[in-house]
This record gives sequence, C-alpha cells and structure tokens, in this order.
Amino acid sequence: MTPAKLRSQIAQGEWTTPTAGVLDNYQQANLVIVPQAEAYALLLFCLRNPKACPILAVGDASDPQVPLPGAAIDIRTMLPRYRVWQHGHLVAEPTDIEAYWRRGSVLILLGCSHTFDAPLRRAGINVSNAAPPVYSTTIPNTPAGALCGTLVVSMRPVTRVLVSQAVLVTARYPSGYGAPVQIGDPEALGITDLQAPDFGVVPPMGPDDVPVFWACGVTPQQVLPQLRSAYCISHYPGHMFVLGQRPDSFR
Repeated sequence: MTPAKLRSQIAQGEWTTPTAGVLDNYQQANLVIVPQAEAYALLLFCLRNPKACPILAVGDASDPQVPLPGAAIDIRTMLPRYRVWQHGHLVAEPTDIEAYWRRGSVLILLGCSHTFDAPLRRAGINVSNAAPPVYSTTIPNTPAGALCGTLVVSMRPVTRVLVSQAVLVTARYPSGYGAPVQIGDPEALGITDLQAPDFGVVPPMGPDDVPVFWACGVTPQQVLPQLRSAYCISHYPGHMFVLGQRPDSFR
C-alpha cells in the first residue's frame, strides 16, 4: 500500500473506513474548507491556536487541488468521509464533496495525531490501530475575533513507566500536535466520564495504564458554526487525508 494507492481506493469508494493505523510513516491531515471571505478568520484562529491547529497547507480560492509537491490531488474525493455545514448546521456526512464544492472555496490542511502513532509503536508503546477516543474539554481556545470555543483532545492509554517516553517521542512531531496537553487527570480537562467520548471507542486500559491526552484536529470543527457562513466542510473524525510526505517534512 502507498498513499497514492490508498487515495485511489478512497476516490473509487473502495475505502470508507478510518485511516488510523494506515501508512503509519506518512503525514495524515485534517481538513477544513470555507468560503474565501471566511478563510482569514479561520486561519487567524489556527495561528493563535497552533497546538490544536498546525497549518500544513492552504489552497488557492476556487482550486480543489492540494497545494503540496507531487501528483495532482483533488481534495473533493480523497477522504473516506466528510462533514458539511450550511449556515452553522450540520447537513451531511458524505463520502465525497463534489456536489458541495463552490467557487471561492479555500481548503486548509491541518496536522493530525495519527502522525505520531508509528513513532510511539517503535518506542515500544502500544497504540491501537483504531481511531482514538475524542473528547470536548472545558479548556478555552485563544479567541480570534468571534471564533473561540474549547479545546478538543484525543486520548491514548500509556503504561505508566512509558509516559515520559511518550512525551519525548510526540514532542518531536508538531504536525501531530506535539507533546500531550494533559496526563492522567481527565477532570482537569472537564472530562467527567472517560468511557463516554464524543467520537471513537475507548480502548481497553490495564491497571498500569495512564490516560494521556493530546490536542485534536476536531478543535476547529467546534468553531466552524461560529463563522455563520453559507457553508463549511471538514473531515469526519478519524477519516483523514493521507499525504505522500513524511512527518519530518513539516517540522
């Protein structure tokens, strides 16, 4: 399997499942698409919240081609699943967005924590191949105009003696959100029930496992309704865009 082969399967409707645990050594990306008139506001929000919104690439207005080196890639068919908002309301979760792309649309690719799963495994830290559980928190983002909201995090259980190693490994990958934002205390993030994530399924946790939380690319989705734009498009959680570039290209 290569990134190009995976994207071909996605475009043909042969792959509609999450991308966690797939092509571990390649950068994965979250997606946000907004009208050109709202792109500045969203980019400003991302720049003020780089931990949760590391910018990988920004497309030209009206152009669905991914602005990165390599073969031409049309973003409208390259993710297994998308989410579509209209006037702040979620209206569809399609497997392609050709019917929703409009003139003036701007695509923004953001980092993804799936990027550091392979380095964690190489360091001896067991990471599930399933998409990690995702939680909304009570930690406020840095506002950018009317855009604010709260941080969203993903969780991976880590054996207690390996937590410091997990911190060191992930800190090397800012395009995967870098070091954790919280270790061992869900309530410090406002998470009252670890078994009730907003997305995903909690993997089995052993008696020596500690819940470790990283910033998550679902964070900008929390603020999309605040744009009050005619439309916004994003990835469906866990269903990412897999790039041909390695994570080291974005350090």
